[in-house]
Amino acid sequence: MSPVPVSKLMTREVHTVLPADSLQEAAAAMERHDVGALPVCEVGRRLVGIITDRDITVRAAACGLEAATTTVAQVMTEQVRWCLQDEPVEDVAQRMSQVRIRRLPVLDRRERLVGIVTLADLARQPDCDIAPVLAEISSPCEPDRPAPQSTH
Repeated sequence: MSPVPVSKLMTREVHTVLPADSLQEAAAAMERHDVGALPVCEVGRRLVGIITDRDITVRAAACGLEAATTTVAQVMTEQVRWCLQDEPVEDVAQRMSQVRIRRLPVLDRRERLVGIVTLADLARQPDCDIAPVLAEISSPCEPDRPAPQSTH
């Protein structure tokens, strides 16, 4: 039996934000689409980062940054990990486990965003044992970068 590609279970309708969008716009988009993370893309769906509700809270609000005037680019994670749509689900799950992330943008061979795969997507895959992935992802780790400094 051939491996199942991640494209078979990823979410295809992915909402994105631009680096120049405000945190207020990003938070409103998260609320509107009921998601906790949005890929950050430039024109042509070229992935340049990812922003989460936690980024907005910990990297911005906790530092006193204003949501209406702070841009997504100021607090997003730039070194975003991703996978290709034809990679096997097992490989993607292992990578998510190793780097302790709950969601992974999915790119095509031209490196344009085509979807996102989450722990929930993996849990729905009958042949994927989610328990080890979830255990590894849930263990504490160091922050991936320092919080930005307030401009006040």
